[in-house]
Amino acid sequence: MRVVTIEEHWTTEGIDRAVRAHALDASVALNDRGDIPERLFDLGADRIAAMDAAGVDLQIISLAPPGTYGLPPGEAVALCREANDRAADAVARHPDRFRTMTTLPMSDPAAAVAELERTATSSAHVGIMSYGRCGERPLDDPAYDDLLAAAAAHARPLFIHPQIPPDAVREASYRGLGETLDLALATFGWGWHAEAGLAALRLILSGAFDRHPDLRIVLGHWGEMLLFWLDRVDSLSNVATHLNRRVADYIRSNVHIATSGMLTPHLLRHALDFTTADRILLSGDYPFHRLGATSVPDFLDTVPAPEDRRKIAHANADALYGLTPVSAQPTP
Repeated sequence: MRVVTIEEHWTTEGIDRAVRAHALDASVALNDRGDIPERLFDLGADRIAAMDAAGVDLQIISLAPPGTYGLPPGEAVALCREANDRAADAVARHPDRFRTMTTLPMSDPAAAVAELERTATSSAHVGIMSYGRCGERPLDDPAYDDLLAAAAAHARPLFIHPQIPPDAVREASYRGLGETLDLALATFGWGWHAEAGLAALRLILSGAFDRHPDLRIVLGHWGEMLLFWLDRVDSLSNVATHLNRRVADYIRSNVHIATSGMLTPHLLRHALDFTTADRILLSGDYPFHRLGATSVPDFLDTVPAPEDRRKIAHANADALYGLTPVSAQPTP
């Protein structure tokens, strides 16, 4: 069976240098483990070999965190354009193996819309890699409403990726346990996922999906805690009376759920209690996770219905990201 995975990370040397030079995000240290650095910079033979070994037919590649978020506007614009063009070139070289999510210079909201419009003409670009906050500005800020409108108009789903909590939140809630443990707690242990889930919830509560009903977002790690707290989250509907629907309805209709390398049957069973198989996408979170030769087939074997296995393996990604053949042309 054909297998498509999304949220497969890479980065450029220029973005990596800039993020470190500006000390934007302490979690960039997690990119330095083992052979992750050389895998992040590779969009060629070694990545394809890893895909072949894991039985992955196509990756939707996306910049590793923190992307360009928080960089000065001029620097972010130039680095995003370069990254988007390089990603499109990789797709043109390997059109049967890659598509890409667009990275946007969110420190300049107008430039972010312009870059989305530029890449929207390229069939290599099929989605947007986003974060819940750029500096102190959340994704639901009115400054980004034109971007949300453009994403909906161009059918570009926003993947809201985890990011480290703001410094003030880290100081209040994630420090005092030792430097290494503090960072782990603020990132993959808890903080990343609370931030991403909160960003999605704020979008809902802001009325974004009432203004832009065709907007779609993707949350990794089985919904960044939202599915597991959905009954309680839905109680916000009793206060958010400005919304057209209940909170849970938006999560079931406008939010798609990715596995992020966590191919765990009990998480699948729990997710299916709150959403449908139509909303679940495979993601390997390469190179931070490495799928083994049997990881995907063993996981898919736990999906009871053959049609649901097909949906999760590739059909949901095909539909959401409009995965059609790509001409061998770079982004203009």
